[in-house]
Amino acid sequence: MAEKIKNFAEFYQFYLTEHSKMWTRIFHFVGTLLIFLVIFYVIKSGKERFLWYVPIFGYGFAWFSHAVFEKNQPATFRYPIWSLISDFKLFFELLIGKQKFKA
Repeated sequence: MAEKIKNFAEFYQFYLTEHSKMWTRIFHFVGTLLIFLVIFYVIKSGKERFLWYVPIFGYGFAWFSHAVFEKNQPATFRYPIWSLISDFKLFFELLIGKQKFKA
């Protein structure tokens, strides 16, 4: 990733290559699912103190999978907004079957 990526479509293609291993995709999916569950719980219970779990689950699961399975640096460090959007996009594409866990 030597040159700067100029648009989201180009970035998402790069993002998918950086998330090519099945276990990376599983860990990202589980982390994102846990984010939704925490937010749902906070909304239903009114216990905002549990919101600190959101970055723990979101980044923790993702960064662990990059270190252990992909052996690369998360794109979050260079493209934080596009990376966050891509995490959610991949989650929903995995959910509906547009993307596969085993790439």
